[in-house]
Amino acid sequence: MKYLLDTSVLLWAQEAPEKLNRKARELLSDDQAWLFLSAVNSWEISVKYALGKLTLFATPGEYVALCIRRWSLRTLDITVAHTFAVADLPFHHADPFDRMLVAQAGAEGMTLLTADRIFDKYEVKTLWCGTQNG
Repeated sequence: MKYLLDTSVLLWAQEAPEKLNRKARELLSDDQAWLFLSAVNSWEISVKYALGKLTLFATPGEYVALCIRRWSLRTLDITVAHTFAVADLPFHHADPFDRMLVAQAGAEGMTLLTADRIFDKYEVKTLWCGTQNG
């Protein structure tokens, strides 16, 4: 099975793993799991870092590279097809990063690893990763 990480799951895995449930921690350490990090995750991290909304111990590029190595993440580029898939999504919320993750997960047949209930409103497979129900 292929899994796409929501940005919060990536940040929690690195900074606050206690916020992730057992299943999420197991998946992150499973050598057989196909874990993907989207270019949109890097984009979101870079934007929030530049705006001062996210503090990291390294530059966004160094931080993301470390995460990719630590969890053997595969990368997923944003394609033209992904951008068009965003147009087909219902407008449940306006966050462009989340909407692209939904579009990519749907287009690529991936399960989205998240702790954000907004994704439940979309027709995309999700796996709850938070320690609380919502």
